[in-house]
Amino acid sequence: MHGVDSRALQARAYLAQRHRWRLGEALPWALAIAAFFAFPNSVFVGTQVLILVLFALSLDLILGYAGIVTLGHAAFFGIGAYAAGGLSAHLGWNEPLSGLLFAGVCAGVIGVVSGAILLRYHGLALIMLTLAMGIMLQEAGNAWDSFTGGYDGLYGIKPAPLLGRFENDLYGYHYYWYALIVLLLMFLLSRRVVHSPFGASLLGIRENPARMPAIGCAVLWRKIVVYTLSAFMAGLAGGLFAQSNAYVTLEVFSFARSGTVLIVLILGGTGRLYGAFLGGAIYYLLEHNLAKLSPEFWQFGVGLVLLGVVSLRHNGLLGLQEHLLQRIRRRT
Repeated sequence: MHGVDSRALQARAYLAQRHRWRLGEALPWALAIAAFFAFPNSVFVGTQVLILVLFALSLDLILGYAGIVTLGHAAFFGIGAYAAGGLSAHLGWNEPLSGLLFAGVCAGVIGVVSGAILLRYHGLALIMLTLAMGIMLQEAGNAWDSFTGGYDGLYGIKPAPLLGRFENDLYGYHYYWYALIVLLLMFLLSRRVVHSPFGASLLGIRENPARMPAIGCAVLWRKIVVYTLSAFMAGLAGGLFAQSNAYVTLEVFSFARSGTVLIVLILGGTGRLYGAFLGGAIYYLLEHNLAKLSPEFWQFGVGLVLLGVVSLRHNGLLGLQEHLLQRIRRRT
């Protein structure tokens, strides 16, 4: 009994150590604030970067920590976008905060229902099923064109001023801070989850799902919980996208969007949370600059960069950074 208590105390001390804040964690937030003042004419683009980071952060919860591989994560992004957009365009409910929460809840509900079915599978079967779900939702949206607008898109989204004071101005200044605050709240929630005993069990599921039931871990239930949370966050990202752009098209369900967020996470590094920040910024810089050089073949350049990063270190740019720091420490 004494040995069990000792191991429990050691586990709690380890989790407390992981949960402790480090000075370097302030850097992404400081850069996000500095970017607002340094590039005032590109604030709208910055808002889209923050939305992409939130979307990638939601994927990191299931891919980086629970080992759930999906090619249909855009399904939840699209549900959130159409939920927030349809609430405004069809029902006239323009209050943005409640609309955003509604978007997240709708995506979360679909997440828990689909997760209870899909997460019973794994490997190639799960990848194909998640991809099929995204394609089916896109085709369902096209068939329900009276609500979604079909491939012409959903227009007429007119969010009211935030807190009754801050409108979505031409340059998107207010919505930049709106997106940044939502991202911060979801990051704090994600950080709390992954550094908790529940988060530690997710790592165990990722590394050895067959062995976890032997220690009393309800693997399927834990997968459904984190899958639902991930869907909720992806729905928030979709809702922010609809509110900030004031339109939604069926592209939000596309395989290209699911692939993009996966590329972002692979570039930055999975299972680190901050990989979503680094990957999102790098991807937008690559897309913006390579599209200037070659509007037709910019994706080839992104592919080369991704190939180089994965070849050097499979854990992305953050993994490469950690590897270099470890080598420096060994030499010194």
